[in-house]
Amino acid sequence: MRIAKPATASIDFAWLWRGPGWTPLGLALVVGFIQVIGTHFAAQDQSNRATLDVLAYALLVGGPVALIWRKRYPGAVAVVVTGITLAYLLLDYPFGPVFLSLIIGYFSAITEGQRAWAWASALVLYIAHFALRAAFDIGDGVTWVEIFGVAAWLLIVLVASEGIRLRRDHAVDVARNQQEETRRRASEERLRIAQELHDVLAHNVSLISVQANVALHLMDEQPDQARVALTAIKQASKGALGELRSVLSVLRQLDEGAPRAPTPGLDRLDELVSNASISGISVRTEVTGEPRTLPAGVELAAFRIIQEALTNVTRHAGAETAIVRLQYGDHALGVEVEDSGNGIPVAFPNGSRHGIQGMRERATALGGTLQAGPKPHGGFRVAATLPVDMRP
Repeated sequence: MRIAKPATASIDFAWLWRGPGWTPLGLALVVGFIQVIGTHFAAQDQSNRATLDVLAYALLVGGPVALIWRKRYPGAVAVVVTGITLAYLLLDYPFGPVFLSLIIGYFSAITEGQRAWAWASALVLYIAHFALRAAFDIGDGVTWVEIFGVAAWLLIVLVASEGIRLRRDHAVDVARNQQEETRRRASEERLRIAQELHDVLAHNVSLISVQANVALHLMDEQPDQARVALTAIKQASKGALGELRSVLSVLRQLDEGAPRAPTPGLDRLDELVSNASISGISVRTEVTGEPRTLPAGVELAAFRIIQEALTNVTRHAGAETAIVRLQYGDHALGVEVEDSGNGIPVAFPNGSRHGIQGMRERATALGGTLQAGPKPHGGFRVAATLPVDMRP
């Protein structure tokens, strides 16, 4: 029988040397080395100041040691290095790179979001340094040059740290905005692909379903008419597979060049009308204005709106006739589909509801509008206005 060993508490010190960048322990060692060695040699030319002793070296090391916690407690570190530096100066030890840990402490506090601690510590250091020196007659006396010089030096350190913080925050905001823009574009692309798949499948599958019912009904009594229905099923399924293959090739981002099937446009309007007519609905078209080639986005939206409207007529309206109207204007294309059916009941199927929503989204994406609803005296009407960009 294996006896479980009692769990023992352990302290994780891996953060002391864990990257990336300057590790806490590595930075403390480098700063401590510079302050101790640099001040040791600088003291040789400052015989008028106190001699470096054990306390002096302890203060020179104390600042860098405090920097070990600059990421975890930036405000507290700024206060500690301020106190250590102030004590060193008031004891009148020789000048040297003792201010290096102070600069890093203030910089860390500002960039880590503890700005108030850095500015308050600098203000305390400035006032206490000159006030205590004057009160206890420490050093060679306080001069105006020194007063303004120290103020300028502290302001340079603090303002430079603020500038770096602002630049870093700006870079973070830019990266965040880029990520949001990428997610937005991906979402719009998914919506566009979903609309394409819905329009392609809903229209052609509806035709297949209608013609399959016709074929089953007439197979025994009127085999010739059943043959026509089966031919329509074949054509609709072929068209659905072609358009579906085109959409999927874009979705997969194949490196085979452009999709084999062209983007649907109004040049295929006769095909839509013919497919709807095969379903037993008499469809006619009315075109006003001067027909011309429109931007691809407008052509695709108009095609899909007409396709979805005719799909709804075929599946839900119970109509015998339908009219497709195109009005070419100088600044917009008008698209209208009317039928003589029952106006689609209030509780119309989910597919129809989704299709109308998709039509409206297509029109809105181009800055246009779409209205869909029953007509006062029976039937259903879909009317869209799609702006046309006439700029070259």
